[in-house]
Amino acid sequence: MTPTLHPPHPVARPGRWIALSALALAVLLVTVDATVLGLATPYISAELRPSGTQLLWIGDVYSFVLAGLLVSMGGLGDRIGRKRLLLVGATAFGLVSVLNAFAPTAELMIVARALLGIAGATLMPATLALIRNLFEDPRERSLAIGIWGAAGSGGMAVGPVLGGVLLEHFWWGSVFLINVPVMAVLVLVGIVTLPESRDPNPGPWDLVSVGLSMSGMLGVVYAIKEITAHGPSWGALAAAVIGAAGLAGFVHRQLVLERPLLNMRLFADRAFSGAVLADLMAILGLAGLTYFLSQFFQLVQGRGPLEAGLAELPAVLGAVVGGLVAGRAARAMSVRVVVAGGLAAVGLSLAVLTAVSRDTGYPFLGSLLLIVGFGAGMAFTVTADVILSTVHPDQAGAASAVSEMAHELGAALGIAVLGSIVTGVYRAFPASPGTPGSARESLGGAVDAAQRLTPESAGALLDAARAAFVDGLSLAAGAGAVILLAAAVASWFFLDER
Repeated sequence: MTPTLHPPHPVARPGRWIALSALALAVLLVTVDATVLGLATPYISAELRPSGTQLLWIGDVYSFVLAGLLVSMGGLGDRIGRKRLLLVGATAFGLVSVLNAFAPTAELMIVARALLGIAGATLMPATLALIRNLFEDPRERSLAIGIWGAAGSGGMAVGPVLGGVLLEHFWWGSVFLINVPVMAVLVLVGIVTLPESRDPNPGPWDLVSVGLSMSGMLGVVYAIKEITAHGPSWGALAAAVIGAAGLAGFVHRQLVLERPLLNMRLFADRAFSGAVLADLMAILGLAGLTYFLSQFFQLVQGRGPLEAGLAELPAVLGAVVGGLVAGRAARAMSVRVVVAGGLAAVGLSLAVLTAVSRDTGYPFLGSLLLIVGFGAGMAFTVTADVILSTVHPDQAGAASAVSEMAHELGAALGIAVLGSIVTGVYRAFPASPGTPGSARESLGGAVDAAQRLTPESAGALLDAARAAFVDGLSLAAGAGAVILLAAAVASWFFLDER
């Protein structure tokens, strides 16, 4: 009699939960570093005195480079080993954080932030791939991925608060130096507990595709920043043409390669494309506004850095609650209703925010931030599920990279577009003859310049500069509202009634 063969039970890898803590630390730091800069911006402005355009590059080049390299680094990890890539990236992240902390000029700060983005791009795809290898039991793996996602969301909350505590007691570079001991723990724990994994039959890592994607996005974002801030110019138009050509070349090359870096045929699925588009547009409409909201709380309303960080917590709390109820809401109604409704709630809240003034009370602002967070949490949780559920399990890693890329690229474009609106309006504020040129570059520059003027002149300068900043913030909120409402409409048509 032939014995009955049973499939082997998943093997529980020892130390997997300790290893997960190291991976959660990695994603936590990547998201913290993307949010902590907003509170430090006034201090960086005062010491490094960047121009308005340089200040925008300091703010968005990290997310931009991170977005541009996510897919490429995911492919590199498949080839050289995901553990190896993670540990090398974590070491680089810690070392480059020191360069950020002690950057002596605005130009070097931009370079340091770009290098930090390169290091961060090695962490995000490697962490999720390693989680899939660590947890063979589907139920444990679901819990682990949930914890991984919660660490990313937690970074959004920890960033402003941690930054506020550090800035209350230390200089602005401390918000970067905090990365060093955490990354040291990650490397030590990772060496001991993480298993190595790689694609057993990988294709070549196509450097041409990497170059096309990076040149394409750099050209497009540079053109958007320059045209929005200074109007059309031959240089900006040339950058736009180069960027568009680079992205078109990247798409074409992925379609003809046997083993592409990014499977463009994923976008043939209507729901997949709709979810990615909704994520990109929603983050675009939110990122630039939240970046400047930290400066509003500090430089316009006079809050300390810790108080400003705490003031932004309602958005994160709303996002946590929205994420927890999103699945049940989607089952009770539909994916289309939840995503479109969540994005519409965010868009309408931003429309109300156009009425903001220097004297707007916190209960009003905090309530709006709570609604914004709740709507975004609902929408992003469901779109993430749609992105993963509409592809074959073998393509889940590529789908996750696309989702992360949409978030990071949306953040970079949001700061570029909405940030340029704020900067463009701000630069037009009326000032008396003899006002330092740095005062027109940024609100932080105006605050710094005011310290060298007579009390009467300083008061007039700050009143005019703050009024112009609030006008720019109001206009950017209106633009963000239009983008979010357009995303809500698009998601309604793209997503189905599942």
